[in-house]
Amino acid sequence: AVVSTQSGHYGRDMKAGVKNVPTMFLMTDSQVPDDKFLVLINDLLASGEIPELFAEDEVADIISAMRNEVKAAGIMDSLENCWTFFIDRIRTTLKVVLCFSPVGSTLRVRGRMFPALINCTSIDWFHEWPLEALISVSSTFLEEVDLLEEDIKPSVAEFMAHVQITCNLKSQQYLANDRRYNYTTPKSFLEQIELYKKLLGTKHSELQSKMDRLLNGLLKLQSTSSQVDDLKAKLASQEIELKQKRKKYRLRLCVDTTA
Repeated sequence: AVVSTQSGHYGRDMKAGVKNVPTMFLMTDSQVPDDKFLVLINDLLASGEIPELFAEDEVADIISAMRNEVKAAGIMDSLENCWTFFIDRIRTTLKVVLCFSPVGSTLRVRGRMFPALINCTSIDWFHEWPLEALISVSSTFLEEVDLLEEDIKPSVAEFMAHVQITCNLKSQQYLANDRRYNYTTPKSFLEQIELYKKLLGTKHSELQSKMDRLLNGLLKLQSTSSQVDDLKAKLASQEIELKQKRKKYRLRLCVDTTA
């Protein structure tokens, strides 16, 4: 797994260093199944390079690619200067973004094991969203839902925001009463929206299926009723014919008896 990660770093370093393309490397805590991955990230944050990432032939290709730019910058053309120019460019164009949750002790332990995660980064703490932001986000996601009528979407968005705010307040009460944490993050709010959309689609499919079954049943009842009416009409005509035949039979019987 570490080898594949190194290959990924190689591609990003080549893109940022040799091609001078601004590049971002994004990693979330769910993408770190083993702390060995963070060894490479720690080295990258601390020094701008990962030791032994490039093979000797790759280093030679990088230095060859950087020679013209080093000369154009007025720097002496040497192996060390070309490599330093390459590393400096990576530090300028490659940005590392780590999205780690503070929940539990994982981040605290990793911060002690890999100090560059704390010392060499600018930490942005994302706090709970205000009511206006929650309504705005939920409204944006609900715009994609065709199953909802336009006039009720604002009410649904406001209710979703109300649920999130209520959960936050209850979590604070839970902490005050029981000294235990219950985390409700913006990610939880996004999951709530996705859950609503999923349930809405599921329930709509179930109701549509029941409506189709009901409609089919009504059509069959209507068809059966029509068939019954046809049979009644046919039976009535046959009954008339039967009465006429009985009448003829009785007249013939009377004639035969008189004779």
